[in-house]
Amino acid sequence: MTPGRPASGGRRGAALPLRSSLVPVLLARCRFPPAGTPFACAVSGGPDSLALLVLAVAAGCAATAYHVDHGLREGSAGEAAVVAAAAEALGAGFVALSAPCPPGPNLEARARAARFSVLPVPVATGHTADDQAETILLNLLRGAGLDGLAPLTDGERHPIVGVRREETRSLVTALGLAVVEDPTNQSLELRRNRVRHELLPLCASIAERDVVAVLARQAGVLSGDARYLDELAGAVDPTDARALTAAPLPLARRAVRRWLRTMLPGGQPPDGATVGRVLAVAAGEVLACEVPGGTRIERHRGCLQAVPAVPVPPVGPPGPLGSDAAPV
Repeated sequence: MTPGRPASGGRRGAALPLRSSLVPVLLARCRFPPAGTPFACAVSGGPDSLALLVLAVAAGCAATAYHVDHGLREGSAGEAAVVAAAAEALGAGFVALSAPCPPGPNLEARARAARFSVLPVPVATGHTADDQAETILLNLLRGAGLDGLAPLTDGERHPIVGVRREETRSLVTALGLAVVEDPTNQSLELRRNRVRHELLPLCASIAERDVVAVLARQAGVLSGDARYLDELAGAVDPTDARALTAAPLPLARRAVRRWLRTMLPGGQPPDGATVGRVLAVAAGEVLACEVPGGTRIERHRGCLQAVPAVPVPPVGPPGPLGSDAAPV
């Protein structure tokens, strides 16, 4: 992590007059903490994250823009200067961070993990109602459950999810802020972009209505259901095999999922198959199972325990006489 300095030595009074008529209209649909609250914003320099910073300042928050450079694009280091200039103009703080992506598949997921490994906790992101609709459809295509169909509803992390993407661009344009344009947002090689540019317009055409608004209402309803189930599942001890098998299956699944998230890499939720394997251990159908992250779930005297999985040594080539023993 390479932190920078707050712009101009710290937060000042806003130098850029927030006179756009869009500010109060959009602010009414946002969920920011009380004025004066320190507020960290992840700002890439795109219109959505810049609008997040603008609206946080307009809400009276002591906002700081955190910019992360992954070094993936030529000239990406210069994007920090765009964010720094916006933060200075708005009277917000600014911190530059560096988070190179490790090698491997799924660049988008790797970049996200690297980004959140250096950002402060909690940190707000500029996800909009359009991002929420895309995420719902992506999760539906992956076979997600209830939680996956009610994403981005945490007001602390996603305060502008009630704002549309076209509105964020209109806002920063009206204020004359420079914007970083990410060319990968147009690439149809990324699944999210295909949902954005192909699937959502097709859904709107078939439904003959704005499906982003429909999906936003659905997420609001389902998030309330999910919170209620989480409260009920909180009474179920995920390490008590008898309690798990006696609980209604939806609550048992949630209890196990919450427990596993504390031990999986990055705190990611486990998939349904992993949860099912743990419930099979609780029911005594199998003796133990492994979960991602090098952990094994075992049952001892009615209690589930998480222990390090023992790696299986590779079997080497047979010795000169056909035995498995290594040559002396």
